[in-house]
Amino acid sequence: MRSSVPVFRRAKTETAPKPTPAAERGPKEGGKGRPTPTRKEAEAARKAGLKKPRTRREAAAYRREKARAERIKVQEAMKSGDDRYLPLADKGKVRRFARDYVDVRWSVMEYALPVLLVFSFAGILFSGIPWVPGAVNMLFLAIILAIALDWFLLTRGLRKAVTERFPDEPTKGVGFYAVRRTMQMRRWRLPKPLVERGQKL
Repeated sequence: MRSSVPVFRRAKTETAPKPTPAAERGPKEGGKGRPTPTRKEAEAARKAGLKKPRTRREAAAYRREKARAERIKVQEAMKSGDDRYLPLADKGKVRRFARDYVDVRWSVMEYALPVLLVFSFAGILFSGIPWVPGAVNMLFLAIILAIALDWFLLTRGLRKAVTERFPDEPTKGVGFYAVRRTMQMRRWRLPKPLVERGQKL
């Protein structure tokens, strides 16, 4: 009698594991563990590294260059009136209006110093003429009175205009600021005038 031999069925073939997408894999052995920076990022990092001072000499050179760049910005702002880079004494809407208020006027104070210098030299050159010293003194007195009147009219008119236009803005020192600007010849004023004489504000 034939002995019965147990028959075993072949087990089903195990399904092969699906390959893991590259994005889901961990970092390669020996890799950086972070994405490779783009060319733009690498260039920005390189420039930042170059700018960072490493010695005292480099730090001093960096400070000088930074101060030079700030001076250039201020000089350009003095020409263009860009409020962002103006000195603190010239910043703000009120100071801008005060400059314009001065620059549209014809003022005695603007020409007072040159005229006084001319009279002084004339008094010295012609001091031998008996009536010249007395005339020069009278002219000096007349110019001083004209300066005082001009000063009064300028500050009173400016304060009134500023109060009407900027009721909530601080106006401390704006009168003296305007007088100081008026005493300079128009072509030498800084920041540069941005309005024409006689122009309506």
